[in-house]
Amino acid sequence: MRHEQHRCGVDHGRNHGRGFAARGMMKMMMGGRGPFGRGFGDFGGGFGGWDDESGGRGGRGGGRGRGRMFAGGELRLVLLRLVAEQDRHGYELIKAIEELTGGEYAPSPGVVYPTLSLLVDEGLLAEVAGEGSRKAFTVTEAGRAELAEKAGEADALVERLKAFGEQRQRHSSPPVRRAMHNLKVALGQRLMGGLDDGVAHQIADILDEAARRIERL
Repeated sequence: MRHEQHRCGVDHGRNHGRGFAARGMMKMMMGGRGPFGRGFGDFGGGFGGWDDESGGRGGRGGGRGRGRMFAGGELRLVLLRLVAEQDRHGYELIKAIEELTGGEYAPSPGVVYPTLSLLVDEGLLAEVAGEGSRKAFTVTEAGRAELAEKAGEADALVERLKAFGEQRQRHSSPPVRRAMHNLKVALGQRLMGGLDDGVAHQIADILDEAARRIERL
């Protein structure tokens, strides 16, 4: 009798633990804090999402230093290089960097525009009339001189952005991203409605089985 009570207690504890883990894992996938910390990958913050000196956001890996795309002063040089190619306004510069990375990274306007203002203050860029109310930027002689001195570094930065985009695209899969997004949406809908232990156990079983099948591929 005591043995049966002990076994029932163990089973109850195991099931309760699975329910807790399932709910925690789903919260983690949605970007919240689960039993193992913040979310991961496409499901939220954590693994892979990173910031840089520009406050931009990119893919789920790479970067410099502690997940930085640009080290100090590198964004400034990239912007100078892009404006030297042709006059551009701030949004066009953000899009140009995004295009260099194949859409995998875009710097934040919150630091791009102050960096452009700094380049103007330094006499390396000048403001010119743009389309409508937008002001564009053009490179000055002083800017071209600095760019000539740092041509090798500027070229390397541009190539690094291109390589980052190519690497990300090689290691990403649109069908897998779509499926991960669908899973995130489905889990989010279930979490909003609340979960009892029975449903949590069923979801945990489905996710466990999916993980096992993926491992066997």
